[in-house]
Amino acid sequence: MDSKGKKIGILFVLCALLAVMAVVLFAGYNRLMGKETDKAVAGNADGMPKQIIEADGKVHGADLSGFMKDSAFFDAQTTDGAGQNTYDEVDENGDPVRSLTVLASSVERDIRVKIVDDKGDAVSGQEFAVEVADTGVYVDEDKDGVILISDIKPGEYKLSLDELLGFKVPAAPVNVRVKSIVSYTVIDDIDFFVHAESEVDFLKEDTKDKKIDSGDEDDTQYKALLDMEEERDSAVQLGIDVSKWNGEIDWEVVKAEGVDFAIIRCGYRGSSSGWLIEDPYFYKNLTGAKKAGIKVGVYFFTQATDLVEAVEEASMVVSLIGDTAIDYPVFIDTEGAGGNGRADGLDAGTRTAVVNAFCQTIQNAGLDAGVYASRNWYLNNLLLEEMDAPNIWLAEYRQTPEYEGRYDMWQYTSSGAVAGIEGRVDLNVSYLGIN
Repeated sequence: MDSKGKKIGILFVLCALLAVMAVVLFAGYNRLMGKETDKAVAGNADGMPKQIIEADGKVHGADLSGFMKDSAFFDAQTTDGAGQNTYDEVDENGDPVRSLTVLASSVERDIRVKIVDDKGDAVSGQEFAVEVADTGVYVDEDKDGVILISDIKPGEYKLSLDELLGFKVPAAPVNVRVKSIVSYTVIDDIDFFVHAESEVDFLKEDTKDKKIDSGDEDDTQYKALLDMEEERDSAVQLGIDVSKWNGEIDWEVVKAEGVDFAIIRCGYRGSSSGWLIEDPYFYKNLTGAKKAGIKVGVYFFTQATDLVEAVEEASMVVSLIGDTAIDYPVFIDTEGAGGNGRADGLDAGTRTAVVNAFCQTIQNAGLDAGVYASRNWYLNNLLLEEMDAPNIWLAEYRQTPEYEGRYDMWQYTSSGAVAGIEGRVDLNVSYLGIN
């Protein structure tokens, strides 16, 4: 046999041996796996089935949702920085218990209480009762989360909130100092007493068609922006005043029409309820006017009946303005609410005191202040010799005002027309020299 034949023979023998070894190994592997499978099915020594790992790495027969049944797997929900509800404590019915905080302050011989939740919102829908030590128990009968207690002697008091199912009340009483006289300073917690218009029946609270006395208007009034080009060097400016009743406003178009300034209503006191209510268009109008390059001022429609309420109204205005820079004064609008307003019947002395308190509080906050009224309202419903408002805004709808007193702004019509505003709009002239 030659060498080539020997090599082929040796190769053939090696291949045969490898094939035999492969068969033996394969058979042994199958027997081995069969025994392990039987053990897995039958169970181990403690009776628990063994896991079988599939070819894709998953465990055969595993319950992947088993962790959902483990009550200790999840952390308990607690209050976080975002003010989520607290679920660590539940009442006898298994419902979550809400933690409450009591806020209390005083303006003058009164206590103003607000019950808030962990988000800082007033808790409504509950008839809370507050006990004032050595004084009595006061109930939140209208269930708005606010209790106003009047005619309290000056001094230090402790307040406790009565227990109520479903709520965790403060363990310690709240201290409050009742002031003897009103101080014309902004009330720190006034935000807690301001309502959104969605919370009230605005048709009862906000009078749309407030009219000045018929003796303060005639057919000679202008109804368009005045042509004041010859007087522009004397800083006479043309403007409008607006509220939610004017609807959506295109401020860029208004600016193009020649409007220099806008006095924007920020809110009003409800004519019936006496609640402090924010004008829903205030911020939209304020930012829109400023963005268009129109100078802005603010007004508030009052229905205050005493000095305390005047300070409340001024405090609300300051709070709503915040850090926004305004160019024109903050005015208190003292006109009547159609004869049915809670303050319409005030005597001239009380109304003058209200106006002065509002203006003083605004000035103490670092802002300029003023009063708005018609000619007859100034003459018949205010005591001009006692009024110390720094700015006077006159409403008189005729070609030339008959009012003989000083005035710094003149509203010459409520029936004006300006492109960018649908319907009628109030038109004004300013002599304040604000360029």
